Amino acid sequence: MGDLEVMLEKFRFLTSGESHGKCLTAIIDGLPSGLVIDTDFINSELKRRQQGYGRGGRMNIESDTVEITSGVRFGKTTGAPLTLVIYNKDFENWQKIMSAKPEDESDEKSFTAYRPGHADYAGSVKYNHKDLRNVLERSSARKTAIETAVGAVAKLLLKHYGITCYSNILQIGSGTSEEEFHAEIDKAKEAGDTLGGKFEVVFENLPVGLGSYVQWDRAIDGKIAQAVMSIPAVKSVSFGNGQHGYKIPGSQFHDQMYSENGKIYRKTNNAGGVEGGMTNGENLVVKAVMKPIPTLRTPLNTVDSSNMTETTAHFERSDTCAVEACAVVAEARIACVIANEIMLVNPADHL
Repeated sequence: MGDLEVMLEKFRFLTSGESHGKCLTAIIDGLPSGLVIDTDFINSELKRRQQGYGRGGRMNIESDTVEITSGVRFGKTTGAPLTLVIYNKDFENWQKIMSAKPEDESDEKSFTAYRPGHADYAGSVKYNHKDLRNVLERSSARKTAIETAVGAVAKLLLKHYGITCYSNILQIGSGTSEEEFHAEIDKAKEAGDTLGGKFEVVFENLPVGLGSYVQWDRAIDGKIAQAVMSIPAVKSVSFGNGQHGYKIPGSQFHDQMYSENGKIYRKTNNAGGVEGGMTNGENLVVKAVMKPIPTLRTPLNTVDSSNMTETTAHFERSDTCAVEACAVVAEARIACVIANEIMLVNPADHL
């Protein structure tokens, strides 16, 4: 176990691609051989991400489907790196604008007015970009499409071990039911505004002991929190009833333990399935808040980086609300974390 103890990643991946580039790509490393890859399931997850009340015009252009270009033969993984590709249909309209060739350089679709709430300002300073298009293209939530595909592969691996997941929308604006969600979104759209919301992701049938308390960076709640918090527009992550823990006494918050027929069970799950940085056998319950999308039809006040004068923010085609899509992406991100932990405790290179 010596090498395994210090190994922090087994299931690992990298993605690449821009919002209006030719394609989005991911390479997944560490999958065991013999895993059945259901392409229809991956595509159904991509479709879930594109749905939801309040989505914008881009969803009418793209119909995301995945192409597998390596790592799978006759429907099963070989143990080699698995490559996924999603082609952007809108690239047809952006070929010259997003060209890699120096002779195609132009200022078409370039912009210099920072968009509040986006990566534009900090990204332009960090990478020394004058044209904020260079920041927008990779910081865009469009990249979550390929992350959803990676998460779908992780879900297929978890399914092999009997682990399943789902998500629920808890609140959008001030609405707490589907009918209220739609009314809130319609009102925001009419006003040229946007809305965020709160959702939960639940994973069932997890084994006890994924993660660890021995080092801070091995705590599974820390890994999951980072994975979800780094989704564009997510501003808060909690577990179970953790967001209300400050106002509940310990006698009521902590999940008391009982025994029946030699098995431990609990009547509550305020901890959200995690204690001491490890899964405890209860359902993993992760809750997150997505802020309102910062691209508004009624633009916010900002500064033009080219001359430091005040102006209004650049508008790029966007959604009114994408909380449902964000929940699907969160499922994918968490599935990748759990898949990695499963591979660490079940390190065989084949199923």
